[in-house]
Amino acid sequence: MSVAEFELTCLPMGKIAQVIHVGSEGATRNRLLDLGLVPSTIVEAIRKSPAGDPVAYMIRGAVIALRSEESRQIKVRSIN
Repeated sequence: MSVAEFELTCLPMGKIAQVIHVGSEGATRNRLLDLGLVPSTIVEAIRKSPAGDPVAYMIRGAVIALRSEESRQIKVRSIN
């Protein structure tokens, strides 16, 4: 059975997904990994700014905000 993967930026508000892959490089990749965005991490989209970017995500009990150019680099699969 194949599970669809998609970019984190496409995760609807209130939905939960699991990180599959972080595709960026260099300092951006290190920042994302330092924030806890490693494979198998559970991520929930919780709030979008009035302009739509950045989006707040709940990760390991902490809320972080990612701009769309960062969240497009993260592949996830829905788990709910």
